[in-house]
Amino acid sequence: MATLTHRILTLLWLALASCSALAAEPLDPEQAFRFSARALDAETIEARWTITPEYFLYQEKISFTAEPAGVKLGTPQMPQGKEKEDEFFGKVHIYRGEAVVRIPVAAGTGALTLKASSQGCWDGGVCYPPMTQEAQIVLAAMSAAPAGAGMRLAGDAPPPAAVSPAPSFDAGADESGRIANLLKGGGFWLAIASFFGFGLLLALTPCVFPMIPILSGIIVNHGHAVSHLRAFVLSLAYVLGMAITYAAVGVAAGFSGTLLSAALQNAWVLGSFALVFIVLSFSMFGFYELQLPSALQSKLSDTANHQGGSLPAIALMGALSALIVGPCVAAPLAGALLYIAQTKDALLGGSALFAMALGMGAPLLLVGVFSRSFLPKPGGWMEAVKKFFGVVLLATALWLVSPVLPAWATMLGWAALLIVPAIYLHALDPLPPHAGGWQRFWKGIGVALLLAGAAMLVGLLGGGRDPLQPLASLRGANAASAVAPAPSFERVKSVAELDARLAAASKPVMLDFYADWCVSCKEMEKFTFADPAVAAKMKEFTLLQADVTANNADDKALLKRFGLFGPPGIMFFDKTGKEIAGMRVVGYQPAEQFLPTLEKASR
Repeated sequence: MATLTHRILTLLWLALASCSALAAEPLDPEQAFRFSARALDAETIEARWTITPEYFLYQEKISFTAEPAGVKLGTPQMPQGKEKEDEFFGKVHIYRGEAVVRIPVAAGTGALTLKASSQGCWDGGVCYPPMTQEAQIVLAAMSAAPAGAGMRLAGDAPPPAAVSPAPSFDAGADESGRIANLLKGGGFWLAIASFFGFGLLLALTPCVFPMIPILSGIIVNHGHAVSHLRAFVLSLAYVLGMAITYAAVGVAAGFSGTLLSAALQNAWVLGSFALVFIVLSFSMFGFYELQLPSALQSKLSDTANHQGGSLPAIALMGALSALIVGPCVAAPLAGALLYIAQTKDALLGGSALFAMALGMGAPLLLVGVFSRSFLPKPGGWMEAVKKFFGVVLLATALWLVSPVLPAWATMLGWAALLIVPAIYLHALDPLPPHAGGWQRFWKGIGVALLLAGAAMLVGLLGGGRDPLQPLASLRGANAASAVAPAPSFERVKSVAELDARLAAASKPVMLDFYADWCVSCKEMEKFTFADPAVAAKMKEFTLLQADVTANNADDKALLKRFGLFGPPGIMFFDKTGKEIAGMRVVGYQPAEQFLPTLEKASR
């Protein structure tokens, strides 16, 4: 199976590379090496080449001059290029994907013309002569204008002020940028090992938790016919399906600039996937048995031995779980996507994502094997275990569709999932006089579930909509005022609306990217933003929120403006509307970690 998996991955990377392959004819140098420049502040210019795949620039051939004569440039700060043994120039350093150079301005203000000299080659065997490209820069206006507003390429029409280039990554950037830099500067196996470790950490997040009952239900539904080895193979098929999907969709997202799985977060797709879990759960309750027709079972009995189901089908379940259950963006995922977007290196970026997904799936392998180990001996206990996982699968189905259901319907569903099992646990039935310890224990569990479900129903009728605090709406005025509510955000729906709010801001701005289907976003709202210390500090900011639930054109434009691939993501801006470098927060952060970021951004 390892050989087969290796072949599948190799074909996957080749297919992705072929999608971005260039025509056999060399491009015009202006197209192969697209040049732009902008003023970062009154004393710094950023020059950028976007280099087409299969082309490269020589680091040693890059130089800059400026006009008018009074403008003096300092020594350019160039990133270290990759070493290459060149047939023309010997040992050189080259840039692929992108080259970003910062140029100090020693003297001069206002409008100037930056002239950049460079030389590059095509891997197909063509080297271009040295060329000079120009950009018009306005230093004085950049501190108050959005990024990119004062830049124009020589001979081109001015770009829209709202469009800014995708952010580059370096060691001093935010967390996702530093992770992208690990891919850029570290060795291949160091990057793979690091991303496997990132995956292990991500396995502890709510985006991965729903996969546990899915896989456990698959193993438990096969009962004692599944050996330990077979349970491991089934779990491995599920995890590999998830990992290959993460890698493939991640690479595609890196090239396209958007999180493709977000398109699946709609009522029809989520409802269909939830229906699959409902069908599986009802089979565990004994309403029917899911099995192949008897004629087909006979044909497959020699190879399958009536055990464990179809590996491709389970791998497909893992792939669907990766797309639908875990679409939220965390810092490691954002860093890998940023690296792919910047360098077009699908092999390393995709391999890192595959390793990260394997790390996320490693605990699932343990779950699959130990689900088999903890199964009781055949009998009444086994039926009880199957019914338990039937309830868990129903809870998973409700969790999946909760983003597209009204809050009252979600709360009613949780109440029913607590009350009905409580009835089956004899919560309302009297105990016999000589009831055993286990019988009393399970009745106690049933009573607790019944009380929790009843509290949820009472809270629902009283106007409550939070399943975790169902009776919060029934508190007195003093109790309610003692709890600090999470700060409210002003929604922005487009890039133009965001630019207008940034221009009008009189204090620092915090921009939060949110979506109804993003579990980490809701974690930030409930646990981080609602923390009293965090909420108090957030009052020092103008709070803006981009709701990208619909994933429409405006939502994609907002994400692209900041080089994001999906929520959650938080940016900070100073009073002039300029983003504060190195302060981005991608993924969930607890209150104690987020508070120092707020304090630093408010200075």
